[in-house]
Amino acid sequence: MHLVLASQSPARRRILQEAGITPIVKVSQVDEDSILDRIPSASPAEKVCALAEAKGRAVASAICVGKLSLDEASLPEGECVLVACDSMLEAGGELLGKPHDPQVALARVKALSKAHTTLWSGHYLAHMRWDKDGWKVLREDTRPSSTDIHFGSINDEEARAYVASGEPLEVAGSFTIDGLGGAFIEAIEGDHHNVIGISLPLIRTMMADMGLQWVSLWDRKGPDAH
Repeated sequence: MHLVLASQSPARRRILQEAGITPIVKVSQVDEDSILDRIPSASPAEKVCALAEAKGRAVASAICVGKLSLDEASLPEGECVLVACDSMLEAGGELLGKPHDPQVALARVKALSKAHTTLWSGHYLAHMRWDKDGWKVLREDTRPSSTDIHFGSINDEEARAYVASGEPLEVAGSFTIDGLGGAFIEAIEGDHHNVIGISLPLIRTMMADMGLQWVSLWDRKGPDAH
């Protein structure tokens, strides 16, 4: 069994690789703002799930109609699971995505000093199979995962240096736990993989509920295996 990752996130790819899985990356763009504009009163869990589902369905549909190609010869079992994710940080009553702009990032990083926040990630999973008529989605599921994050004190000099590094600009909530931002996080409650962008335990559970085995995705024993 192979896993198709509908995300260009290097962090999500790395998490899967460290877990013994080499994902096939296929990305299709969706208009995230228009999706969120249609559900302004939705909960954080509903918003990240809507985004993950839109991304995943866009890639699955593109594969099924041949706009995105999977090398069927490299998938001898004729099936795969497709996973898409979206993450946002809930802080101070706001749901924060990627800041893009340095000034926006600086304001957010300063506001995270001593803050207690929640990182929400939506997960879409589709079980797909190939036959003579092409790829088809057999089953699909979408679920949220949340992790509480407790930040330490961040002074102005640290905030400016962190933003100047460029790391916060293209990550949900303007921080990472697996990079330079990790030093500012004092504690988390929940799955730490979820903070990086994909909850491995949740994906395993979603697969199990479809009758699929997580271990069937392994193509290596671990990060140090040869």
